[in-house]
Amino acid sequence: MAHQHPPRFLKIVDDAKTRIHETTVDAVKARLDRGDKFLLIDVREESEFAKDHLPGAIHLGKGVIERDIEARVPELNAELVLYCGGGFRSALAADNLQKMGYTNVISMDGGIRGWREKNYPLTKG
Repeated sequence: MAHQHPPRFLKIVDDAKTRIHETTVDAVKARLDRGDKFLLIDVREESEFAKDHLPGAIHLGKGVIERDIEARVPELNAELVLYCGGGFRSALAADNLQKMGYTNVISMDGGIRGWREKNYPLTKG
């Protein structure tokens, strides 16, 4: 079930989406299955990540990703696929990372909710 987001939040998400690249849940799953090399980053809250997350994902929450990304990923051309609950926070984070000079950032539209709907595997804890 989709969350009801306030209109001003949706406005800034829609604005960010005009500048970022997005991918689908199915495309990310296919890339993971092929063993493609990219960094999968969960931008949800720490408690959400602790409950479950996509296999191989690292956690850099939306609240700290801009502060901590350079230490974790110093290469500005590294391929980063971001996801959150539904694709809104990851869009905002992707936009900010691009502003910081990261050139290969993608947001997974649909987020972990879309992943769950397809019954794709999740890692607990």
